Amino acid sequence: MYIFLAFGLFQIKREAIMSIDFKSAKGIFLQIAENICHQILEGKLPVGERVPSVRDIAADFEVNRNTVLRTYALLDDKGIIENKRGVGFFVSDCAIEIIQADERQEFFRTELPEFIQKVKLLNLTENDLSELLSVIKNKQSQ
Repeated sequence: MYIFLAFGLFQIKREAIMSIDFKSAKGIFLQIAENICHQILEGKLPVGERVPSVRDIAADFEVNRNTVLRTYALLDDKGIIENKRGVGFFVSDCAIEIIQADERQEFFRTELPEFIQKVKLLNLTENDLSELLSVIKNKQSQ
């Protein structure tokens, strides 16, 4: 992106906030939503901060603006972002709690059963998983 100021031409590098796999079975709008949610959880998009505009994301990733609008409608319906008419979309106050609840539910539904199956197949022991157990114990003590 280039911006012309009174002093000359300056290039502004906008950090890419997400990557999209166009060959994935997961829809592009869902990939964008997932990436925005991860940005919020990582603190890159803090609560109350303006989310990049529909036009900016569509241009950056060469997707149709309707795809981004569909993403924002999904996130708005879930209460993760809020639309302030005429101003844009902002991260809602309860976004982190909503995302964590959704991610936790998805983890227990899909990822944990696969992980447990792998542990059994590989005959992994407590020693093999000591780093994981340490992380869990440290989280519980906080």
